[in-house]
Amino acid sequence: MNRPGPASPGCGPLRFDGWIAGVGTTSGTRLVLGHWVRSPFGGFSDLMVERADGHRLLLAPTAQTARFVGETYVFDEVRVVPVRVRVSPDGWSVDAGELLRLRFAVGRRGLAGLLLSAVPGSLAARPAWTAVTDPPARLLMGVRTRGSAVGDRREYYGARDLRPVTAATARFEGRDLGTLATVVPPVRFGFGSTPRRPSLVRVTTTVLPARESRTR
Repeated sequence: MNRPGPASPGCGPLRFDGWIAGVGTTSGTRLVLGHWVRSPFGGFSDLMVERADGHRLLLAPTAQTARFVGETYVFDEVRVVPVRVRVSPDGWSVDAGELLRLRFAVGRRGLAGLLLSAVPGSLAARPAWTAVTDPPARLLMGVRTRGSAVGDRREYYGARDLRPVTAATARFEGRDLGTLATVVPPVRFGFGSTPRRPSLVRVTTTVLPARESRTR
């Protein structure tokens, strides 16, 4: 992978607004999609893949986004490929070049989704709010909403909605990955994971660079 200039524009908090989808498959491969409508890099999508043998792969659309995500999480391999996402009433379609295809359907929000969607977006996006959401997220879903990332960065996940993924199909390098399954074992890209139950989360993620994280 080519090594570009700075991985992130400027200093200070970096905010990513969009969706994270986490799904498991019966083959044992787990996939995490980040679909960012607004970010310091503009709109983009990336895919994190952990195979049944534990190999962790990042698929990102540009060298700059690949470098930033690769410096924030832990991967065994990074590839720069176009990642295209299409959302329709029938579900989500994700294509990472000719390498990976993911299709999934989303159901109606449950109680957790209703509670999260009732929180004002301006409040949910504040890093301090994750001090409230982190304990129940750990207890009920086994995930964390705040913690340390690679390179002494700090991350805060401000969840704003939660919907179940009800069906999924995926192919990697032409091989069928099977049908939808729980995200077990948890993915190992960083301090955070995704809910055990396949889910689509509306989220504002804040990343603090190393220098700022040491002051908070």
